Amino acid sequence: MKIAFTTKTGEMIDMHFGQADSFHVWEVGPEEAYFLETVSVGEHGSDEEDRISARANILSDCAVVYTMQIGGPAAAKLIARKIHPMKTNVEVGLKESIERMQEVLRGNPPPWLRKAMNKAEAGSFMDED
Repeated sequence: MKIAFTTKTGEMIDMHFGQADSFHVWEVGPEEAYFLETVSVGEHGSDEEDRISARANILSDCAVVYTMQIGGPAAAKLIARKIHPMKTNVEVGLKESIERMQEVLRGNPPPWLRKAMNKAEAGSFMDED
């Protein structure tokens, strides 16, 4: 599944979602993980709503976004697009976060993560209603 990270250097998750100019996107599975691309946000309007929407749009094929901080409106926009925000609250290593995610994937992932995995495999979420 594709996971986006807010990072200045590619080493640490060290950016606020709303302040990130770009996102590092990785393909992460239980056994393998590799860097795919850096996607840039660019200029998308002058108000916060436009900036949040622009970020959510460029991440639409990601299942998870790891970020140091994210506001409620931005998190809600991601969730509405079936993207799960993961807030670290402090700077953490990007590679270590990927390794922890892989450990969870190899075990018994929680329901939200199974949905994210299904998004990556099927291209859309399966409803559990």
